[in-house]
Amino acid sequence: MEKSVIKRLNEINRRFKDIEKLLSDPSVISDGNRYKNLAKEHKELQPIVETYDKYNLIEKQIEEAIEMIQLGEDEEFMELAKEEKKELEKEIGELENKLKTLLIPKDPNDEKNVILEIRAGTGGEEAALFAADLFRMYCRYAERKEWKVEILSQNETGLGGSKEINALISGKGAYSRLKYESGVHRVQRIPVTESGGRIHTSAATVAILPEAADVEVEIDEKDLKIDTYRSSGAGGQHVNTTDSAVRITHAPTGLVVTCSNERSQIQNRIKAMKILRARLKEIYEKQQKENLDSTRKAQIGSGDRSEKIRTYNFPENRVSDHRIKLTLYNLEQFLDGEMDEMIDALIAAEQAKKIENLVEKG
Repeated sequence: MEKSVIKRLNEINRRFKDIEKLLSDPSVISDGNRYKNLAKEHKELQPIVETYDKYNLIEKQIEEAIEMIQLGEDEEFMELAKEEKKELEKEIGELENKLKTLLIPKDPNDEKNVILEIRAGTGGEEAALFAADLFRMYCRYAERKEWKVEILSQNETGLGGSKEINALISGKGAYSRLKYESGVHRVQRIPVTESGGRIHTSAATVAILPEAADVEVEIDEKDLKIDTYRSSGAGGQHVNTTDSAVRITHAPTGLVVTCSNERSQIQNRIKAMKILRARLKEIYEKQQKENLDSTRKAQIGSGDRSEKIRTYNFPENRVSDHRIKLTLYNLEQFLDGEMDEMIDALIAAEQAKKIENLVEKG
């Protein structure tokens, strides 16, 4: 294992032992907040320390096996030692990979709920139909994960498509799994509106935003312009006869959020604020990351909406992710929510990149 990784593991080991001593200190025990924070850190470091202890134990066992082989006193005993060494080397290799993965800094947003935004792009009505298909795909995936989906706003078309959909997806690990979906999704198929049987290419953009808590993003009410208007459905049909729809404009950034799905103006305002907070959080975090890391664009799952990330080709029954060069020939099942193979591959690619950076930085 690289010296830089071992150095980091030894630092963590020392920190872990220091925390164990502090947790039995009466002055720490009497300080509720400090004790809670240290206990949390102790719990986070424990899997790394336990794995590293096991790694060191097996390393010693390999050294003992090598000594036995070098003695060469008994041929049968030597063969047993060689076989044991082979098994131990396999195990220590697995532990090394596990340790590097455990050392990767965790995304603080991973356990958060998700604000999902889907917008029809180029392709007219076909793009709107594709946007609706993507939303159904994420809903089916959420069902498989036992997550809850709540539509925040939706602009439907007459043929059942959607120009724009905003939804809240709630559940354990929602952001950690869906964050790789941000970007431009392209579809190649014969549209229902095409009479000549020609294959068209259309697109929709997907944004995956971690839901922002009130304490994370401070919004001054003075910066908000809130308008109400009468909501209407596809084809101009009135949903209700009151001004329940809400449009919120955030003056400093120019962001505009609308919500009209609920009959209550209050409920529409609450949902619109959820979307606004998530979008502002994305803007602030993007600014911070760009200031701190000039190589951000090269990373997997950068979240750049201009990045064409995936193609759904109906004639060939394939879905191709362009970031990791992976193609699956199960388009129908994929659109029905069977997305884990693709998402697992994206996670593995990101972890490999982070491990590479970890070793390089030392």
